Amino acid sequence: MTPKVMVKITINLIVIYLIGGLIIAFVYAKTSPVMYKKGIEEKEAALKTMMPEADKIEEIGKWEPHHKHAGYYIAKKGSEELGYIVEGFGKGYSSYINILVSVDKNLTVKKVSILHHAETPGLGDEIEKDYFLKRLESKSVDTLVVLKGEAGDKVEAISGATISSRAVTEDGVRNGIKMLKEKLSGAKTEEQGKGHEHGTHS
Repeated sequence: MTPKVMVKITINLIVIYLIGGLIIAFVYAKTSPVMYKKGIEEKEAALKTMMPEADKIEEIGKWEPHHKHAGYYIAKKGSEELGYIVEGFGKGYSSYINILVSVDKNLTVKKVSILHHAETPGLGDEIEKDYFLKRLESKSVDTLVVLKGEAGDKVEAISGATISSRAVTEDGVRNGIKMLKEKLSGAKTEEQGKGHEHGTHS
């Protein structure tokens, strides 16, 4: 093969790679906004199922459990505040588990939903089953503790999947509620500080 032929082949390959790159970039530019919009729509639909009686769900803050982007929300019906919804992440046995939890104004669990996970089929994936998720309902921060076997007022672990059970209950739900509580306490303190400041100047 002559040098001239080798140069020609090299140029052809470069052109092919450039065209391929442009095609990929074009497809991504077209599909990325659609995928983003779909993700937002799915999140909005999931939030609505957490507190269906609400007619308005507003984001009130963000946090980053395990360096993942998540948020917390207030649910309202008219001007009445019904409760809150927290998105969280728990580190499971084989994946990060994306969770939504709704709580009432006393921060007691109303409902828990699993958005995404890749836990072990037949073991860890039991976290998405109703029989387990219902164990978390009506729990408070103090009782969101996983125990093996009979758990009393705590949460009984899934047999053979204690790590996944704790990832949901303690890492995802309990830590999410704790973060929400800190956020609300901080906001309340800030409001009280502003009220005191106004009172001082009046």
